[in-house]
Amino acid sequence: MYDKIYGFVQSVDDLVWGWGMIILLLGTHLFLTVRTGFIQRKTITRGIPLSVAKEEGADGEVSQFGALATALASTIGTGNIIGVGTAIALGGPGAVLWCWLTGVFGIATKYGESLIAVKFRVKTPDGRMQGGAMYALERGLNMKWLGILFAVFAGFASFGIGCATQVNAIAEVVNTNLGVEPWIIGVIIAVLTAFVIFGGIKSISSVCEKLVPFMAAFYVIGCLIILGINHEYVIPAITTICKLAFADKGAVAGGLVGGGLRYAIQYGVARGLFSNESGMGSAPIAAAAAKTRNPVRQALVSSTGTFWDTVVVCLMTGLVLVSTMMKNPAINAESIIDGGKLTTMAFSQIPYLGPVILVVGIITFAYSTILGWAYYGERCVEYFSGKKGLIPYRVLYIAVALIAPVLALDLVWKIADILNALMAIPNLIAVLLLSPVIVKETRKYVNNLDAVDDTPVPVIETGIGGKKEK
Repeated sequence: MYDKIYGFVQSVDDLVWGWGMIILLLGTHLFLTVRTGFIQRKTITRGIPLSVAKEEGADGEVSQFGALATALASTIGTGNIIGVGTAIALGGPGAVLWCWLTGVFGIATKYGESLIAVKFRVKTPDGRMQGGAMYALERGLNMKWLGILFAVFAGFASFGIGCATQVNAIAEVVNTNLGVEPWIIGVIIAVLTAFVIFGGIKSISSVCEKLVPFMAAFYVIGCLIILGINHEYVIPAITTICKLAFADKGAVAGGLVGGGLRYAIQYGVARGLFSNESGMGSAPIAAAAAKTRNPVRQALVSSTGTFWDTVVVCLMTGLVLVSTMMKNPAINAESIIDGGKLTTMAFSQIPYLGPVILVVGIITFAYSTILGWAYYGERCVEYFSGKKGLIPYRVLYIAVALIAPVLALDLVWKIADILNALMAIPNLIAVLLLSPVIVKETRKYVNNLDAVDDTPVPVIETGIGGKKEK
C-alpha cells in the first residue's frame, strides 16, 4: 500500500515540478530582475544595512530585523543541510548550481513579493498588521478567490514544509547521534513549540532574533572548517558542479555521476525554492508585520534573506558535500542515495566536534523553521476563517509535531514539494500581474529610502465575509 501511495505522490510531484513550473519560477525571477533594474545590486549596499537599522515611528508590530529573522528562521532549515544533500542525491552535483542560481535571481522575486505584501497590507481592529499574497491578490487585483486558494495551500503546506519535515529531521539526527527515542523528541518539540506560538508574532520574532544569528554563524564556521580540510578538492568541486549542471548522465572527475539535465534542474530548483522560498509567498507574510516607512525599505530587507539563505549557506553546503564526495570516491556509490547520510559523512571529517556541529545545526535550523511557519500558517488560516480558526490550527500544528518523528520522511518531503508548488502558483500570478506596481514603487522610493509612504492602511476584519472599517 505504501509503495502505491508513494508512487502516486511521486507522479504528482513530477507533474507539478515539470518544465512548466520550472519555467514559471525561473522566468519570474529573470523577469523581475530586469523590471527592477537588477535590484540584486542593492542587496549588500542597502538591504543588509537597513536590516539592522532601527525604524522609529512607523506602523508595524515588529522591527525590520525581527521580520527578517522570522523569515530567515523559516527558510534556513533542513533544506540548507539535508535538502541540498537530497538535491545532489537525486539530481547529481549539478543540482547545486541550479539551486544557487535560483537564489541569485530569486532575490528579485523575494523583493517584489515582499513589496506588494507591505503595499497591500491591512490592519485588524485590534491593531495587528497582516499581509501577504492573499491580500495582494484581493486588494491589488480584486481576486479574493485566488487569495483564498493561496491561503489554503499555504495553511496545509505549513504542516509539511514547516513542521513534519523539520521535526522528523531533528528526531532522526538526535536518534542517530545521541540514541534518544524519536517519540521523546516529538513530545519535547511539541511542548517547546506550544510555549512560543501561543505568544504570536512578537514572541516568535523575539526567539528568532536571538536564535538565527547564532545558528547561522555556528553552521557556517563548521562549513569553513570542512572546506579547509577539503581544500584540494574545492576548485575541482566547483568545476564538477558547473559541468554536471548542463550535462546528461555521465561520470566526471572523482567518479561523480550527474543525474541528467532535467533532474539537475528539477531538484536544484525545487530544493532552492524549498530553501529560500522566493516565489512561494511565505516570507512576505512576516515582512508585512514589520515597522517600515515605505514598501521598498522592507522589500530590500526581505530580499537579503534569499542572499544569506541560498547564495551563501546553500552554496557552502553544496561545496562541502561535493568536495567530500570527490575526496572519498570509494563510498560515493553508497552515500549518494541518501542526502542525510551524505551530510553526516561530510561533517564527520571534523574530529570530535563535527557531529556536534551537525546536530546543533539541524536542531536549531529546524526548530526555528517550525516557529516561522507556524506564524505563516496562522495568518493564512485567519485570512479565510477569522480568529476563530487560530486555536484549532495551533492545536493541530502541535499534534503534527508530536507524531512527525514516526512519519516516513521521503513521503513527507514529496508532499511538501507538491504543496510548495501549489502555493507558489497564485503568488507568482500576483507578482507578475502587479509588476507595474513594483516598478512604480521602486522608482519612487529606491533612491529616497527615508521617504514616508502616507497611503492609509485600511482597518479590516479577517475571514471570509470580513468587512472593512473606517
